[in-house]
Amino acid sequence: MSTREHVASGPARTDPPWLLRRIGSLLMGTLASEGFQSVSRAAAEVRRRVTGARHRVDYFHRVDDPYGHLAVQLVPRLAAAYDIEIACHLCGPAERANEPEPALLADYARRDSADIAPHYGLVFPADAPAPSADDVSLAERCLAAAEPSEFAARAYEVGQALWAGGASLGPVAERFEPASPEAALAARRAGTELRAKLGHYSGAMFHYGGEWYWGVDRAHHLERRFAGLGIARPGASVPVAPRPSAQPGSQRASGAITLQFFPSLRSPYTAVVYDRVLELAERTGVTLELLPVLPMVMRGVPATFTKGRYIFTDAAREARTDGVSYGKVVDPIGEPVERAFALFPLAREKGLGAEWLGSFLRAAFAEGIDTSRDAGLRTVVERVGLSWDDALAQLASGDGWRDELEANRKTLYEELGLWGVPSFRVRGPEGWPDLATWGQDRLWLVAAELRARIADR
Repeated sequence: MSTREHVASGPARTDPPWLLRRIGSLLMGTLASEGFQSVSRAAAEVRRRVTGARHRVDYFHRVDDPYGHLAVQLVPRLAAAYDIEIACHLCGPAERANEPEPALLADYARRDSADIAPHYGLVFPADAPAPSADDVSLAERCLAAAEPSEFAARAYEVGQALWAGGASLGPVAERFEPASPEAALAARRAGTELRAKLGHYSGAMFHYGGEWYWGVDRAHHLERRFAGLGIARPGASVPVAPRPSAQPGSQRASGAITLQFFPSLRSPYTAVVYDRVLELAERTGVTLELLPVLPMVMRGVPATFTKGRYIFTDAAREARTDGVSYGKVVDPIGEPVERAFALFPLAREKGLGAEWLGSFLRAAFAEGIDTSRDAGLRTVVERVGLSWDDALAQLASGDGWRDELEANRKTLYEELGLWGVPSFRVRGPEGWPDLATWGQDRLWLVAAELRARIADR
C-alpha cells in the first residue's frame, strides 16, 4: 500500500549520526509543513495561470491493483463534478524497495478493497481471486488501445471482468481490439516513467499541481483542494468521495469486544492516529490491547527517499485534516525507539503503558523533542509520571522486550496477513468473524465495525 508503513524481521539498522538525524528531521519537517504546502500550491496555480492551462489531474492505473479498480471509478465522477481534465496512464508495479511484501499486499488489497468499496458507493467483488499473468497482460492491451476519453470507462469494464476471475475477460477484450503486447508494454513503460518523473512509485495515484493523492483514501484531500480553488461545476453534488465517519455510536460495548492495536514508534501514521484510537476505545467501551512492533526500517529493509517524503507529507496532510498536532519532528530511528520500547514494560506495570507510547510519539513527531539525548528522553519519562531512576534501571535490565515485540510481529504476519503499522484487529462478540485492517486511514472502518457489533449485542 502506497501510503502505509511496514514492519519485518531482520538485522537492526545502525543509528544515524546526531547531525544527520537533525538535518533529516528538519528537511522532512519543512516538506511536511503547512507553510511549505501553501507556497507549493500557490506556485503551481501561478504556473497554471501563466501558461493558460486547464486544471489537469494525472491518474496512474495499474490493472492488477485492486485499489486502482476503486480509484478509476472516481475518474468520471470527479470530471463531472469539477472543471478539470483527467489524463489516465497505464503504469507498472512499484520497485521492491517501495513494496517489500508484494504477495501479502496483493492478497490484502483484494480483501481490503472489498471491505471499503460499499462505504464509498463503489464496487469490488468479495473473494476476488488473484488474476493470472495472461489476464493482466490482456487487460493492459485493452487499455493501451483505448482513446483517452474512453480510458476510465474501459478500465472499469475490464477490471470488473478481471476481478471476477477472468472468465469473462476474453469476450470483453474481443469488443475492444486490444493493442499488441509491444504497444501495451510501451504504454505501461511511458506511464511508469512519467510517474517516476513526477515523483511517485505506486498505482492508483492522482497527481495534481505537484501533489499526490492515493486512490479513494485521499480523494477527499484532492476535493478539498478543488474547493479552495472554487472549481466545482454549478449544481454539482460535492464532495463525491468524502471519507466515512470515524465517530463512535451512542451505545457502549458490554465487554465482549476487543480492539487490538499494533502501533510503532517511528511511524508518522501511528503518531497521527494514536490518540484517536485510544479515544475511540474509551468512548465505545471496548477492551484495548496494545501490541507494539518495531518498524521495518530498523529491521534491515531500506526505504527510499521518495517514499519517505510522501509518507511524511501525507501524514501531515492527514493530521491537519483531523486537527492533530504534527510536523515538529526529530526522527527517533534507532536507539531512541529501542529505549522507548524497553521502557514500555515499566510503564505498563505502572498502568501507564498507553500514556507512555502516546507521549513518546508526540515528543518525536509534534514537539521536536530530541529523544536520542538523555535530556529529551527524561522529559518524556517524567511527564507521564515515571521516575527517571526507575527508567535507567529498566534500560540496564536487558533486551527482554524484544521477544514481546517479535511475538507481536508474528501475530501481525501469521494470523492477520498484515505487516504494516498501524494495524488493527477487532474481535468478538461471539459469532462475529475477526476484522483485520491496516492504516490510520482505516480508523473509520474500525469505528463502523464497532458500531455494528455493539448494536448487535
